[in-house]
Amino acid sequence: MLRIVGSQYYFRRSVPLDLRAWLGRGEVSHPLKTSSKLVARQKAALLYAKTGQCFQEIRRMTTEPTQKALTAVDIIRFYEQFVKDWENYHNVRLKEEEAKHEVEMAQQALRTKAYTQQVDSFVDVIAGHFEQTDAFLNTLRQTQALHTAVTQTREAMLRDEIAGLRKLVVDIKASSGAIASVATPAIDEGHEDEPPEALLSPVTTKRKNAKSQTISAMAQRFILNDASKSADTIKGTKTTLDLFIEAFGDLPVGQVSGTTAGDFHDLLLGLPATHGKSKNRLPIRKAVEAAKEQGLETVSGKTAKNHFSRLSSLWSVLVQREIVAKNPWSQWSFNTNKKTERRCWTDEELALLTPDQWEHRGISRRTYAGMVNVALYTGLRLGEICNLRGQDIENIQGVACFHVRPHPEDGWSPKSAAGTRLVPIHSQLIKAGIMSFLKPDQHFLFPDLPTSSEGVRGAAFGQAFSKLKTKLDLPAEITFHSFRHTVSTKLRNQNASFRELWIDRVLGHEASHRSQGTMNYTSSINAQNLKSVIEALEFSTFRLDIPEI
Repeated sequence: MLRIVGSQYYFRRSVPLDLRAWLGRGEVSHPLKTSSKLVARQKAALLYAKTGQCFQEIRRMTTEPTQKALTAVDIIRFYEQFVKDWENYHNVRLKEEEAKHEVEMAQQALRTKAYTQQVDSFVDVIAGHFEQTDAFLNTLRQTQALHTAVTQTREAMLRDEIAGLRKLVVDIKASSGAIASVATPAIDEGHEDEPPEALLSPVTTKRKNAKSQTISAMAQRFILNDASKSADTIKGTKTTLDLFIEAFGDLPVGQVSGTTAGDFHDLLLGLPATHGKSKNRLPIRKAVEAAKEQGLETVSGKTAKNHFSRLSSLWSVLVQREIVAKNPWSQWSFNTNKKTERRCWTDEELALLTPDQWEHRGISRRTYAGMVNVALYTGLRLGEICNLRGQDIENIQGVACFHVRPHPEDGWSPKSAAGTRLVPIHSQLIKAGIMSFLKPDQHFLFPDLPTSSEGVRGAAFGQAFSKLKTKLDLPAEITFHSFRHTVSTKLRNQNASFRELWIDRVLGHEASHRSQGTMNYTSSINAQNLKSVIEALEFSTFRLDIPEI
């Protein structure tokens, strides 16, 4: 039934014997126009059925009577027309199949497009997970770098401490011989016959002598030489003593009475607010007269109260030691309402802070940017930031933290007992590069901050920041301490699940309810809970980048 000629298939079929005379041939042959055997078989089967129908029609035409006698030419024409009709039919079927195939291909294309869209959506989701994974890995790398830096810093500090201890042991051994050679004072035998009252007279004499000691001598003995006092306390006490001595002289403590305290009270409240803030200042009494004549703004009640508090602290020691009978500096009232209410930074004001605007010969722009970033993302006080050391960065329960604590060797301690605390380091701080300040052989985190003659770190920075604030035309209500106000306000306005006690712990505030249970709970707050508080801080307009080294 099939025959291949070259690469094309042909259909063959024998003509029935009774029809060969009419068709004038023994077989019929027709090209199938395909080189595919499968397609050729399909076409041949269809053609076989059609030729069968054709043979049946020819038999009918030749056997049934007709008006016109059929000739062989008529039969052959009929067959040829049949073949043409079959080809047309086949072409129509072919076009139908092609159309059907195009529809199927279009449907397949739509399915492919839908699948591609699903794949794209999946890729987008996976890409987000990849970004999160990449961020997680970066955090791990930063944590590892932190561990390494902290370990190196601790090792360096331990080496320094060991070297110091070795030197101390050598000094003790060297001085032990000198101590052993000191003779025990002989007892004066001349007093054996004196009565008991005579033996007490040196104590009485010593007490009388103490009363005649001046206020500056007593302050030096009990306040300024006390290693446990902070640098801020010592500086403030010196300022108060300078004002008092300038006004009344260095009086013996026994001569200071309530009248003296009252005169100092009136004098302080008459001082101009700018007194002591410039190099060329008037004597204290002339300054009071000038303020009264010119109508100048005077010091606040809070400032006067601070001066009295310092003197009251000194007199409390004197009363306890029975050097004086009473404390004339206590129980005074002052109007402590603030003349200028400090407020938080606005987003627009934070956007003004850039490294290029900082101008100071000794303090770098890098230190300026680092300190402002720490203040805004932790709420630490200026003094706490200035006194951060490399070893104050610790890893607590997997959380990088600033450990704010006393440094007796540097003469500094936090403002209060609650000021000793752990403050987690915000992820934005780590991203900004705060860990790059950590150096193995570096004592302070910000080493280029100078120490003033009173032993205070950060005084120069505070003055420079005030100048920058004036340069940026920021209002008086905005100060460096306003960063702390901003952090406190933003945290307390958060609609979050962390507790008020956690915020107090981060900021170093005393809890409003100081029961024993509250204090125990506060001291054992998990570092992860404190981290959730810190991470709630977001500042969309703040772009003060830390310059690279």
